[in-house]
Amino acid sequence: MKIQIVDDNDQLIGVKERNEVDYKTDIYRVSALWLTNSKGQTLLAKRAAVKDKDPGKWGPAVAGTIDEGETYDINIYKEATEEIGLEGKQFVKGKKTHITYPRNYFCQWYFVSFDRDTDSFTMQADEVDALEWVDIEQMKQELRTNPDKYVPAMQQIVDELGI
Repeated sequence: MKIQIVDDNDQLIGVKERNEVDYKTDIYRVSALWLTNSKGQTLLAKRAAVKDKDPGKWGPAVAGTIDEGETYDINIYKEATEEIGLEGKQFVKGKKTHITYPRNYFCQWYFVSFDRDTDSFTMQADEVDALEWVDIEQMKQELRTNPDKYVPAMQQIVDELGI
């Protein structure tokens, strides 16, 4: 499947096979879900060890690259279903951020809040190794003391979203 390549204004300029993307110069599109509960926690996903980008790192509950012919809206619901088995929830569309390190992409954020045990989610084996509800303040502290535990863009994500 080809992914969408965009310019500095998030205007589509073409598509490329995933293995042809130059992550130093190409800008692509991602949708991501920030999932919270009533206890002040966020659901984080540990990226599968088999992933070529950031394996074993913790990041947002759901994130996916936009494929050819998809919109941000279509992609986030597809990714939520595939990665953690989340269906039947309405997401709130949030801001779009431009992540610049270590790869360059536009990320459309979506938000949802509900209470559910982690063992009730269905993880996609080649995408997610673990899910964990984490206290948001504790996560922010850990980002300062142990940033390598998280995907490289996590601090920028927290800053940009005002979390």
